[in-house]
Amino acid sequence: MDTETDRRPTRLDDQIQAERDMLARLGDLPLDLDALVLVSNLHRAVAAIRREFEQTVLAEVRLSWTAFTALWVLWIWGETETRELAHEANVTKGTLSGVVDTLEKRGLVARRRRTSDRRLVTVRLTDEGEALISEVFPRFNREEQRVAELLTAEQRTAMVDGLRRILRTLPS
Repeated sequence: MDTETDRRPTRLDDQIQAERDMLARLGDLPLDLDALVLVSNLHRAVAAIRREFEQTVLAEVRLSWTAFTALWVLWIWGETETRELAHEANVTKGTLSGVVDTLEKRGLVARRRRTSDRRLVTVRLTDEGEALISEVFPRFNREEQRVAELLTAEQRTAMVDGLRRILRTLPS
């Protein structure tokens, strides 16, 4: 059966051929194909890194990417309002609410309503949450190091510079 999903690359080795197929299909359209390949590869790389980290270091401690990000933000910046935590974790407040519920049940975070405005809720790490993120982050960073080592120092510097330029330009 030849469906659209049957033609998608299944191995990273197939990626270059997939790009050639895509370019052949889109070649007659007035597109910036270099931009398309850049952004689509960036997206695929980020998704692959996230998937790999979730299946290894984060799975070992039963954390999703979003839960890990929330713990990391709280670890670095301390008690944070939920809307800001959602923004930093790049999720909606609704999604964050479910993540915080789970983290709270595990005893890793605690919520607090502001006395001045009861609608505002902040989240903070508990001692257990602090202990977990302090223990897991060095392992997470070893995975980051493993990914970064795929590039030379010059390539890493150029990539960081380029990504920072993109981030400064796009709205947050």
